[in-house]
Amino acid sequence: MGASRERGALALVLNTHMPYVEGFGTWPFGEEWLWEAVACVYLPLLDLLDGAPVTIGLTPVLCDQLEAMRGDAGDRYLRFLHDVRAPLHAEDADGLERAGEPVLAAEVRRAAADYEDAAAGFEGRGRDLLAAFGALSGVELWTSAATHAVLPLLATDAGRRLQLATGVASHTRRFGAWHGGFWLPECAYSPGLERDLADHGVRAFCVDQTGRESIDHLRPVVTAAGPVAVPIDWATMELVWNDRGGYPVHGTYRDYHRRTVHDLKPWSNGGDAYDRPAAEALATEHARDFVRRAGERLERGGLLCCALDTELLGHWWYEGPAWLAAVLEEAPRAGLPLVTVSEGLELVAPVPGAALEPSSWGHDKDLSTWDSPRVSDFAFGARAGELRTVRAAATRAGPREALVRAARELLALQSSDWAFMATRALAADYPERRLEAHARALDAALAALDGTAPAPAPLVRNLAPYLAVASLTTP
Repeated sequence: MGASRERGALALVLNTHMPYVEGFGTWPFGEEWLWEAVACVYLPLLDLLDGAPVTIGLTPVLCDQLEAMRGDAGDRYLRFLHDVRAPLHAEDADGLERAGEPVLAAEVRRAAADYEDAAAGFEGRGRDLLAAFGALSGVELWTSAATHAVLPLLATDAGRRLQLATGVASHTRRFGAWHGGFWLPECAYSPGLERDLADHGVRAFCVDQTGRESIDHLRPVVTAAGPVAVPIDWATMELVWNDRGGYPVHGTYRDYHRRTVHDLKPWSNGGDAYDRPAAEALATEHARDFVRRAGERLERGGLLCCALDTELLGHWWYEGPAWLAAVLEEAPRAGLPLVTVSEGLELVAPVPGAALEPSSWGHDKDLSTWDSPRVSDFAFGARAGELRTVRAAATRAGPREALVRAARELLALQSSDWAFMATRALAADYPERRLEAHARALDAALAALDGTAPAPAPLVRNLAPYLAVASLTTP
């Protein structure tokens, strides 16, 4: 224990999130994102995380969709693997053979096995990934806001309560125990937010204070309201995140951007045919380098929090799971303590009273990704919908089904993902279409509340089944 306290420890935090796409479009934008994440990210990680001291944030909106995959959504996922992915791999492999590229063709056929394994792994886990995450030993599960809303951008106390209360209720209903860990969506923080977090039982959350010299980024901070803010460490995270000099851009790794006719990826970043054994060997080398650098950061002690989007590992960075597996193996061998965040807070005493500044882990470390002129319609539309919903809830008029539907449509509007996609030009007009559809449905539900329209069905597919609608009217 003395050595651990003296040297400090590394906390790996995986933010596991997907916007609600189940049932909302397929290709090129829609629920295939979810199916790819299940096949290439979540199932491979479940195979290696059991017993690992890792913190996993599971957003409620992702859990809503994984829950839906126990039924029809799971059937569609399996059809996608068997009826879409398998024949496309075969067709592109044959085409590459005819074009005189046998090495590329062989790589496409090898990669087809990923999807065969994903089908078998899904069936082998009883089509229930929530149960699989809940059964992991040694892992600490965190929750988040219901639909990954940027909390500082919400217009009302009631709107924040709806996101927080629904998120916490969803987690506790599904997983039972919750120890107060909360992933702050986009690490978006504004002073005073910790009071809302404390009101909903949050004990710890991550915050990005990059560039602040007055903050020791290896020391957790006790906020005035009680929850502990754990600074994330970009000096370490950039080894993975940096899209110019991070590990994933190495020429040996698989090129995410260069595609075959059917969007398959048999090339390396260096332009040659992808060599899986060479890439896996390099991932092991990079894991050793990561452990060495993390150990150097911790020479004076502290809690080094390395937070990553889970979907980076296996999707954007194909070798990510191999790298993570090697990190989990190499760290104990190198004497680097790996801990969950809660374990880390037992080892490293938080600093009381240090003032935190408004921040996010977005562009320029501010809220411009979600609140710039480019996406002003997104931000103001969500705020206007929130104000109208809160006002309607306060009147208690109309059928309850209409209020429940309005609350769910509001949650969908508040997702951070739509503005992020638009800002980064990642999904054509998909985010605009989603926002317009949810706004129309919210209008219809609010009209039912004032008696000018029939009451709609309360459900939005499986979004927020544990909706805390009472939080809209709680003083």
